[in-house]
Amino acid sequence: MSALKNNDVRQFGKVAVMLGGNSNEREISLLSGNGVLDALKTRGVDAHPFDPAVRELYELNRDGFDRCFIALHGRGGEDGTLQGALESLRIPYTGSGVMGSAIGMDKWRTKMVWQSAGIPTPRYRILEGHEDWNEVARDLGLPLIVKPAREGSTLGLTRVKNVSQGPGAYYTAARKYKDIALAEEFISGAEYTAAVLGDTVLPLIRIEAPAGNYDYQNKYFTDDTKYICPCGLPEATEKELQALVLKAFRLLGCSGWGRIDIMMRPDSTNPWGIPSLLEVNTSPGMTSHSLVPMAAKQAGISYPDLCIRILELSMEPRK
Repeated sequence: MSALKNNDVRQFGKVAVMLGGNSNEREISLLSGNGVLDALKTRGVDAHPFDPAVRELYELNRDGFDRCFIALHGRGGEDGTLQGALESLRIPYTGSGVMGSAIGMDKWRTKMVWQSAGIPTPRYRILEGHEDWNEVARDLGLPLIVKPAREGSTLGLTRVKNVSQGPGAYYTAARKYKDIALAEEFISGAEYTAAVLGDTVLPLIRIEAPAGNYDYQNKYFTDDTKYICPCGLPEATEKELQALVLKAFRLLGCSGWGRIDIMMRPDSTNPWGIPSLLEVNTSPGMTSHSLVPMAAKQAGISYPDLCIRILELSMEPRK
């Protein structure tokens, strides 16, 4: 349900589109934020760019901003720290609150919450840098995935095909990105993504990346990745996945909007596979290659209308 009365965007007040930032995903955030900024302006919203890498947050109050559209990705914008600051400043903002943002950004703790509630997610183990990689391979199988626990956009992710690659993958995830590293079993099935918008899960998208490698380059800067929407799943199967996604989203304390990625584990009893949830994104990309706008388009929601709806959700109490 719309929070606007008579579709009057003046109720939003002066809006800061938070973009850029200091994370490793600054480049994508600038693309997302400028897209959102242009879209809001076309709808008559009094929207302005705000880059916390070059401006202090107290300026939001000083300059009379009434709410924030968070188009930041990664640490400092998506991990609960910005959300906590905005709570202190008493400025409404889009997306999940402090807890949902913090847990959602941490793949390790996301998995612990999901596992405790019976949500299917790939098996994993935390790496400490002195592992016996033969033991890791016996535990999780090969190939396996090594990645930082608190980075997005597949940054620092390595597919380890043999044990000799393990130490280098750990170094990339833990040292280069200064993060906890985790190893995760590799699932070779079909990949899907599900966008959440309020209480609705938008049509699922099937992702077919070159050689199955949906990395940073294939996500944002090439046209070789195929996005299939409608996704091709039977209607009943898609609805079951949408219900699972909404449950998993809420279990983490997430709200507003976001996206959950899914792998369908091959299974002899189910031709479509068994779902395994990978991770949640509480501030998804809004670029020309981004998935939430694609799903919204399939649902009949234009990019500008999607931005307005996300902003509307900042006017509703979080669940």
